[in-house]
Amino acid sequence: MAQLLAEQSYVKVIRTVDSLTQTNTEEQRMMYLYEDRLVTKHREFPIDTIHDLSYRLLGTKGGLLYVHTNKGVYSFIVKSSPEQFIEVFKAYSK
Repeated sequence: MAQLLAEQSYVKVIRTVDSLTQTNTEEQRMMYLYEDRLVTKHREFPIDTIHDLSYRLLGTKGGLLYVHTNKGVYSFIVKSSPEQFIEVFKAYSK
């Protein structure tokens, strides 16, 4: 079994629309970095397909964590800085 190296919380905004209103609900989720993969609620990225992780601050309430893979870039909304999570990835993936 692969060892858990780090975890990072992220937010999924779920938008529901009815005939009169639009409602946005934030669902708190976790991302897990293992020795051999990165796991989110609905995706799993083998570690050897990830080229980089990066972070872009947006305003004062968080930002976007980008997972750069050989199949494209995936973005995740984060409320807390993922810098430690990124550092663990970079240290391990060298």
